Amino acid sequence: QVQLVESGGGLVQAGGSLRLSCAASGRTFSTDSIGWFRQAPGKEREFVAAISWTDSTYYVDSVKGRFTISRDNAKNTVYLQMNSLKLEDTAVYTCAASSRLLGLQAPTTYEYWGQGTQVTVSS
Repeated sequence: QVQLVESGGGLVQAGGSLRLSCAASGRTFSTDSIGWFRQAPGKEREFVAAISWTDSTYYVDSVKGRFTISRDNAKNTVYLQMNSLKLEDTAVYTCAASSRLLGLQAPTTYEYWGQGTQVTVSS
């Protein structure tokens, strides 16, 4: 059974930082691409960042220079370091796993999804 578990969300002031983790089990993690998506109330799910199993990284323009995605295959974990957080970063952040290398910005590329973790940025 494939399982993705997110952690690290919480409440932070604007300008602050959080590090999200996505821990995977039940798969050969080293050959998975992992993506982070977010969904704010009343809005559609949005691609945030992804890292392929060849370590290529992708970001939505709004987080470039502020967020960094990385992976630790020994720990079966992908991290999303979020710095200089803004009010508009408030959302539920969910990680997803795919065996594919391309199309990582699209939700349909992913086969497995976690439950999500809430990130709230306050003024």
